[in-house]
Parts: sequence; structure tokens; C-alpha cells
Amino acid sequence: MALRIIIDGYNLIRQSPALRSYDSQDIAQGREKLIEMLVSYRTLKHHPILVVFDGWQDGAVTEHRTKEKGIDVIFSKRGEKADEVIKRLVSRLSEELIVVTSDREIINFCQNRRCEVIPSPAFEEKMECAFLFSIKGVAEEDEKPLSPLSTKKKGPSKKLPKAKRKLAQRLKKL
Repeated sequence: MALRIIIDGYNLIRQSPALRSYDSQDIAQGREKLIEMLVSYRTLKHHPILVVFDGWQDGAVTEHRTKEKGIDVIFSKRGEKADEVIKRLVSRLSEELIVVTSDREIINFCQNRRCEVIPSPAFEEKMECAFLFSIKGVAEEDEKPLSPLSTKKKGPSKKLPKAKRKLAQRLKKL
């Protein structure tokens, strides 16, 4: 099964200092910048990403779904918060899910369903690291942390049988 990432859109925007500045100018500009960041992350990691935005105050009467540059986007219907949409998706989807949010209510709900949750600032950091590793040309998995000297022995892990060792000693003498 593929790993699927569900993101609480406005939660991530408002937790991020970079995205928050765009959001304060224009809410649509904050959404567009987030989607740009997610598109570049998706090209590196290839995980399906679904972003859920609140539409409960100014949204349409029905839930609105679109796909922007390979990222699935859902706007909740008027009167429904993104939290409720995320909970419904977590309950319904059986794939391996990671939910990105800092909302305590969603975190508790996901933990009860054995679904992984990453706080919004930590996910933003992951996106930045992936971007930096792509520029550097080294994959995250390739980098190994430095470890203290190992006591693991080198060479064969097992002695030859006694008869073969004696034979080898005899052959040396020839």
C-alpha cells in the first residue's frame, strides 16, 4: 500500500512563519504558496498528497474537490470544518496514512485509529530537508550517522572444521 499524506491546510499555513506572511496578505495567496511547496515535495517523494481547507464560513453548499498540479484539494462545505472532513477520511481510508496537523482534536482522533500524525512545523521541516537534500544530491537514506568504533569482527564468522584445518596445515608444508 502506498503512503498517503492528508494535510490540514490552514493549520499548516498558520503554523508556518513563511506561509503565514503570504496568508496575511491574501488567503488565496497562502493556499497557492502551500500548494507550490507540496508540488515540489511530491516530485521528490512521490507520495499522494491530499490537502483539506475549511470552507465552513464562505464555502459552497457542497464539498468541493479539485486537483491542482497533482495535489488533491478538498474544500469543506459551508457549515463543516476541515477537521470533520479529515476525521471522515481517516475513518474511511484503509491505506497507510499520515495526517499533518497541530490540532489536538484531530491528533487524538487519529491516535485512536492508529494513524500516524506529524505536527505541522515538523512536516514543514521535512519538506525543507527533502528540498535541501535534492539540491545537495544526496538522498536522506544515503546519509549515515557517524557511529563509535564497532566491535564487529571482520572475516569469516566460522572456523573451518578440524579435519580441513589439519589438511590445510599439511598442504602448507608441501
